[in-house]
Amino acid sequence: MQAILVTEGSRPYDRFMQTGRPSKQPRTAFGARLHAAREALGLSQTQVAEKMGVSQKAYAVWERHPVALRPDQIERLAKILGIPIEELFGVSTPKTRGGPVGKARRVFEAVSKLPRHHQQRIIGVVEALVAQSSTER
Repeated sequence: MQAILVTEGSRPYDRFMQTGRPSKQPRTAFGARLHAAREALGLSQTQVAEKMGVSQKAYAVWERHPVALRPDQIERLAKILGIPIEELFGVSTPKTRGGPVGKARRVFEAVSKLPRHHQQRIIGVVEALVAQSSTER
């Protein structure tokens, strides 16, 4: 007869379980962004390291310590992680407004589908209201 080891609280392997020993070194800001982008794709350090052509240990250092990467490494890393280079460095680009939002956007989209002469009449009314509103201020 074969003995079966049964321990309380044992659970099967889960791919979301943390592997390895927890680090005592906190992540740098760059490392935290790198880690978050990698985790968002569900990639392991080994997978990213292989795509970069470096060892897993070297890549792990990138996520924990201040590093000086070459420009080609930064470009390749951003491409692998599918994010802009600016995002790796925490540079937020201001979002440009693409026109009205919400209800105003829906109304203007509906207006754009009307015949040209109807659009011109509506634009004339809207322009008059905007001009009136700006003079009241």
